[in-house]
Amino acid sequence: MNDPLNLKRFIRTVDNFPIDGISFRDITSLIETPEAFAKTCDELTKIAQDFGAEIVASIESRGFIFAGTIARDLSLPFVLARKPGKLPNETYKKSFNLEYGSTSIEIQKNTVIGNNQKVVIVDDLVATGGTAIACAELFTENFNVKNSDILILSIIDLPDLGGSKLIKEKGFAIKTIIDY
Repeated sequence: MNDPLNLKRFIRTVDNFPIDGISFRDITSLIETPEAFAKTCDELTKIAQDFGAEIVASIESRGFIFAGTIARDLSLPFVLARKPGKLPNETYKKSFNLEYGSTSIEIQKNTVIGNNQKVVIVDDLVATGGTAIACAELFTENFNVKNSDILILSIIDLPDLGGSKLIKEKGFAIKTIIDY
């Protein structure tokens, strides 16, 4: 179990949430602890900067908490990837499966992204990889961003669920801070 910043102690495991059989990793303790939150945000910003990020995108909703600090710290545009019906303009939509169901994610069509820009997609956790891959594919399919120009950036990786492996197989980079 990888935890170089000693942050795992701020993450609770909640069994049988949101449905029976799921062990939910709850990051609210990390967010509620200023030192841990700052350390996490600083590390995510460093990783994004090292990648050469030019756009920060984030997946609803916990990813927004961290992506906003990265975008602010690096003075980069911040693109929201949201559940259907939450964005006010026309959107591109991608459906995908979760470990406990299926859903869709959307990005506004009026978002300005260049072909050769590097995009960092931020979320709190990678499980099966479905959400991150769907978001990345919105960029590759609709904004012509190359797979190699996308970094999936997350606090937690659950490698036993195979998401990080699948992300790599799809040709996207992935970095996480904590492995469970």
